[in-house]
Amino acid sequence: MTQTTAASTPSVWRQPAQVWAVAFACVVAFMGIGLVDPILPAIAESLEASPVETELLFTSYLLVTGLAMLVTSWVSSRIGAKATLLVGLALIVVFALLCALSGSVDAVIGFRAGWGLGNALFISTALATIVGAASGGSGAAIVLYEAALGLGIAVGPLLGGILGEQSWRGPFFGVVVLMAIAFIAVSLLLRGPSEKRTPVPFSAPFTALRRPALAILAVAALFYNIGFFVLLAFSPFPLGFGAMGIGFTFFGWGVALAVTSVWVAPVLMRRMPRTRIILVVLPLLAIDLVVAGLVVDSAAALVACIIVGGLLLGIMNTVLTEAVMEATDLPRSVASSAYSAVRFLGGAMAPPIAALLWHLFSATVPYLFAAVAVLLAALTVFLGRRALAHIDDEPADPAAEDAQAIVVGDAA
Repeated sequence: MTQTTAASTPSVWRQPAQVWAVAFACVVAFMGIGLVDPILPAIAESLEASPVETELLFTSYLLVTGLAMLVTSWVSSRIGAKATLLVGLALIVVFALLCALSGSVDAVIGFRAGWGLGNALFISTALATIVGAASGGSGAAIVLYEAALGLGIAVGPLLGGILGEQSWRGPFFGVVVLMAIAFIAVSLLLRGPSEKRTPVPFSAPFTALRRPALAILAVAALFYNIGFFVLLAFSPFPLGFGAMGIGFTFFGWGVALAVTSVWVAPVLMRRMPRTRIILVVLPLLAIDLVVAGLVVDSAAALVACIIVGGLLLGIMNTVLTEAVMEATDLPRSVASSAYSAVRFLGGAMAPPIAALLWHLFSATVPYLFAAVAVLLAALTVFLGRRALAHIDDEPADPAAEDAQAIVVGDAA
């Protein structure tokens, strides 16, 4: 196994054009998660919106993305991977353009929901496509996908800051151009042998949540995502920076997340059981959030907490995904869809609740709320550790089927 992995490593970056087309589109899709971060204060000011209303830009996007994940495997199993990718990309182009042309925050919130639908269709299918077309085996495909994930998460806030310095509409127009290029690249370059389609029942992701191990991980991820998105979506307001300052801050956050996700987490998983890593990292993340709340009036200290949070979040993303891969004997795409749908509910509710708590109390309280949620995630895993015991028995199988579980849950 070690020899095979080592042999395939040199070919990671030598891929067919169709793989690079999908990988580029992945980078842009993941950029969309953090792209609006630097322009949240500008949107609130320009469209005369409250922080709670502005945070709904994340809620509509994440809620629809999560709910759509329940049906994406059903869709792609019927119309094929390429068609699903193109429909997702086209929806993102259309709704990002509508966001850029909007004149009210309510309109932007609604169009971000449509964007979330496109994102779910695209990202849920992208990795399986890369795995099927990549040279060097599934290990090379996973490395390439993780690299696209990390690059997108890191560059998104920075690009949002650069374009947002001109206008809050700039980042949305940027996504339109980049996704249009991705659409053309995928439509022209993604080709190959005919797909073998195995229709997935519509009810499959719903029945998957009856499995105790998957349900425990999904509930834990829901609470964990509250902490994730309070840090990502609420922090631009107390920071008090302009678009570029916020962009650079979350560029650092994204780089930290990418480094630990791609390199540190695999090292830890070779030395420790997955559940133990989760039960160590989650309390550390809660401590970081408490400190962020206590030092929220110091921009420099808050930036440091955000970067440290990125390091911890990267480990958690990868370990949780690996845990989901080993949780059940269900088809990996089905298990991942069910898990991601529940997980995104936490991301959808966190930003407006954080803004409301800020309005009612102080900027410290949202971070304390996030810390409590993260501790609840740890408690869920601790109480369910018996049902999760089998995920620590052996390392994840690197087969291509397993690779399909690393989907959008990694980014959020």
